[in-house]
Amino acid sequence: MTQLNQPETEQGLPFRTIVHVVYALFAIGIVSMGVFGASIIASIVLAYYKRSDAAGTIYAAHLDWAIKTFWWGLLWMCVSVLLTFIFIGWITGVVTLVWIIFRIVKGWLAHWSGQSPEFE
Repeated sequence: MTQLNQPETEQGLPFRTIVHVVYALFAIGIVSMGVFGASIIASIVLAYYKRSDAAGTIYAAHLDWAIKTFWWGLLWMCVSVLLTFIFIGWITGVVTLVWIIFRIVKGWLAHWSGQSPEFE
């Protein structure tokens, strides 16, 4: 007589915890003004790694939110560096930093309340 093992739906850490870790690592990197910049890279690598496992859940929206925040933030920070040559890059850099912080806070608060971070 053989017994069939039921596969676990989630192996390892729960997705809820993983999303908290992604937001926390991202926030640490931003708040430290890049001193712990590797934590931002670690958060995005973790988000990319777990995104396919979380597909179809609300957690996938949070991981996509963090990934989009990273890439758009990186783009606008690079543009800001180029714009420093005409002396307006500092303004766009600060605006970009505020935007990134807003998205991290908005996403994390939405995650705490069990909602999607996207605008509705």
